[in-house]
Amino acid sequence: MIFRYTILYVDDVARALAFYERAFNLERRFLHESGDYGELSTGQTRLAFSSKRLMRELGKAPGSPSPQAPVFEIAFETQDVNAAFDRAVAAGAAPVQAVRDEPWGQTTSYVSDPDGYLVEICSPVQLPSAG
Repeated sequence: MIFRYTILYVDDVARALAFYERAFNLERRFLHESGDYGELSTGQTRLAFSSKRLMRELGKAPGSPSPQAPVFEIAFETQDVNAAFDRAVAAGAAPVQAVRDEPWGQTTSYVSDPDGYLVEICSPVQLPSAG
């Protein structure tokens, strides 16, 4: 078993893809000709988007995300959290938490994408040594 992708339900797939390309420098894999589904490369896992309209046609009832009461987050790891945070905000992300150093040795920040999904921008976690 492998973790292949996460799908975010959005109103406008093309707009979501364009935002993540600008904000996080991700590479577009494709946008379906219908405009209802698209994917971005993020390493071994893909970040995908499906239109809420398509999900309703498939019998699902997608909710709306809330950065004030998130039920999950996606995280992007970088060596330069400050620059990545600034880039995301310049691309249209809403700041949720400014860049800060955490007690466990990681630097974190949070933004909300234009659809309301919570996105963490963080440095690598410094794991304790084995012994």
